[in-house]
Amino acid sequence: MRASSLCRPLALVAASTALAAGAQSPAASGAGAGAGDASAGGMSFLQCADCHSTTASHGAGPGLRGVVGRQAGKAEGFHYSAAMAKSTLVWDAKSLDAFLANPKTAMPGTSMDFPGVGDAADRANLIAYLATLK
Repeated sequence: MRASSLCRPLALVAASTALAAGAQSPAASGAGAGAGDASAGGMSFLQCADCHSTTASHGAGPGLRGVVGRQAGKAEGFHYSAAMAKSTLVWDAKSLDAFLANPKTAMPGTSMDFPGVGDAADRANLIAYLATLK
């Protein structure tokens, strides 16, 4: 059994726990029109769970706790690609949206082997969920 296949159920538990603990979508909290739905984003996160955790623990990808507002390539203890390690980008809704749409275009040289999330609403939901991981 692949280790990543064990991560998916754990990520679902983590996503459910974060949402049950009171995480709200930016739209529900009055953050503005067009903001994503964190609950839907928690379910969308399952596609990320093979590589990323909702905590500070690293897997094939860096842990995503505190990713929103963090400088790209700077999660302590994770070995990043040279492109990501040299980046001065700070993860916010705009930069995350571009990266999640097409990682290889947004950050040439990234080692993230993922084709991207094509649907803008799905990306907004995922970003809203990532914002709850504090």
